[in-house]
Amino acid sequence: RAAPSSKMMENTVFMSFTFYSTILILKMYVVAIITGQVRLRKKAFANPEDALRNGGLQYHREDPDVERCRRAHRNDMENIFPFLFLGAVYSLLDPSPAVARIHFFIFCVGRIIHTIAYLLRLKAPARSVAYSVAQLPCFSMALQILLATTPYW
Repeated sequence: RAAPSSKMMENTVFMSFTFYSTILILKMYVVAIITGQVRLRKKAFANPEDALRNGGLQYHREDPDVERCRRAHRNDMENIFPFLFLGAVYSLLDPSPAVARIHFFIFCVGRIIHTIAYLLRLKAPARSVAYSVAQLPCFSMALQILLATTPYW
């Protein structure tokens, strides 16, 4: 295996960020696949052409289970996309690799638990605790970015 030559690839914090970000993106793909499978199983299609292909227009409808999957996916987009920005910029601030890894790990695990709690309908407050825990590293990174950039405003 050839050694990476890019300066960015030598940044251990950025490589850790890349690892956890990729896990989160793959998790989002899995939720999208689950949503599609639930649509097929429940015969609840968002588009008339899909309903026609799968039994008729009566299946052009909403379903609570499909909507739950969609909400989980939308919540991922609302939280993972900002993490991708914050984590990338934070990686450029030359933070401690161990501290950065903890930030990325906590966010990733929190989002995975949040999705599991959402899709499996775990008892409250499992989902909101997972959400809150995952927000802590984001707030920490945002604060550190603001502190590092205030001299330039």
